[in-house]
Amino acid sequence: MRENNKKAFNLKNFLKQYLFFIITLVLLGIFFIFKFDAGLKATNVIIYSFKEMLLVLPPIFILIGLLDVWISKETMIKLMGEGSGLKGILLAFLIGTVAAGPLYAGFPVAMILMKKHVKFFNIIIFIGAWSTTKIPMLLYEMSALGFKFALIRLALNIFVIIIIAYVMEILIKKDEVSVIYKKAEDF
Repeated sequence: MRENNKKAFNLKNFLKQYLFFIITLVLLGIFFIFKFDAGLKATNVIIYSFKEMLLVLPPIFILIGLLDVWISKETMIKLMGEGSGLKGILLAFLIGTVAAGPLYAGFPVAMILMKKHVKFFNIIIFIGAWSTTKIPMLLYEMSALGFKFALIRLALNIFVIIIIAYVMEILIKKDEVSVIYKKAEDF
């Protein structure tokens, strides 16, 4: 009897963990049944996204490994830790701005920064910079939308990223941040 409960518990956890994936597969199946072309287009988008992920993630993980080995925890604490001040904020912006790849590639980097005890505020700055202040995006905006637009958008984004980081630092309790850092350490 206990064996069956254990299997049911594992099945329940499996379904809970992969619920979104299962629902997506069911919806994709429904698309194929009722509107084959839409199902085919959705499948092509999924395959394209998966290929893109396979091209982006391995170099990111190599860089993360190098970051983990080459830069000591003490150095990162000094540069971007609790007492880093403006230097830590500028470095977080710089790393996020020169980074390459989509936003989902930035989260493993943020995890390594957490392992290195980078200040939570600076990690939020890094993620915000990764998502909105990349140099290639800025150059494209300058050529397509004009120099003035690109600089105004960049200035507004920097301002908003700093505000968001301050708000998150205020709203997220220290013990919750500690749990996040613990999860990064254990990963």
